[in-house]
Amino acid sequence: MKVAGIDVSAKTVTMVIRQQERAGEPRGFDNTPQGHAALRKVLRKASVTRICLEATGLYHLDLAIALDDAGLPVMVVNPKAAKRFAEARSLRTRTNAVDAALLSEFAQRMPFQPWARPDDQALGIRACARHIATLNQTCTQTKSQLHAARQTAVTPDFVLANLQQSVEWFEVQIESFRQQVRSLIAADAHHQETFDLLVTVTGIATATAIQLLGELLVMPQDMKAKQWVAMAGLDPREYPSGSSVRKKPRLSKTGNRYLRLAPYRPALNAARHNPHVRGYYRHLIENRGLKKSQAVCAVMRKLLHAIHAMLKTRTPFESHRFYALPEATT
Repeated sequence: MKVAGIDVSAKTVTMVIRQQERAGEPRGFDNTPQGHAALRKVLRKASVTRICLEATGLYHLDLAIALDDAGLPVMVVNPKAAKRFAEARSLRTRTNAVDAALLSEFAQRMPFQPWARPDDQALGIRACARHIATLNQTCTQTKSQLHAARQTAVTPDFVLANLQQSVEWFEVQIESFRQQVRSLIAADAHHQETFDLLVTVTGIATATAIQLLGELLVMPQDMKAKQWVAMAGLDPREYPSGSSVRKKPRLSKTGNRYLRLAPYRPALNAARHNPHVRGYYRHLIENRGLKKSQAVCAVMRKLLHAIHAMLKTRTPFESHRFYALPEATT
């Protein structure tokens, strides 16, 4: 029996094929559609009967879907199970190649449990939400070009007209896709309920709810709020070097950029218009010495924690639970 273990990171995947008790040489591929295609070709040629991945946030999802679409047998294991298996094997060194070899041994020795991919509707909602995000970005860039072009008298009128038409076209396309994705959401009662819960959060309207829903629907149900934050790249990371260099912590910004960008405007709006969120924002600046940009990021993290609790309990947003305002002194 030939099995394969694949270690997945943000940019690369490392694959090890094992036959009986012998592990082959590790091979690296880009974590891109082109890299996935090359990996599938190698796996088919080797006639692999089992493939084991570790659930690494969402980094593994596109690869797992690509392998499943190709009809290859995929198992996605919980990180805790992989960690305990490594401890049982007394592994002290953990590299991409070592982890890939470990996962190949896991596939060989443990019962095979086929991966249950997210339903096509959830994947469709995510595809639409990401396409809308791309259209929004391009539309914003075009608006900036139009603004710059209007600042000089030498720009021909036909250039201005073309840029204006492009902006209008993007806006029509964005609205059209939003209506279509709303239809996809409404077709599933659970998705619609989740959407309705999201829009109860101060600052979250239809556009942000669509973007958040597209990412949250395909995330593992057992992920914790801290894992959401880490997946969004909103977790602070320290940068020490040697014994003397201690740079200030900064956002890791490693992970799902769509999930990271979605809470930004809601955090700004909520900090302006919701008394409890504004109280938390001011507390971070006045009592903890954070800069305004740092306080906004902290509000974004806390919003993700609040949304996680809301969806777990299926209850709407309650701002007084977000932050308790100090009692007014007389």
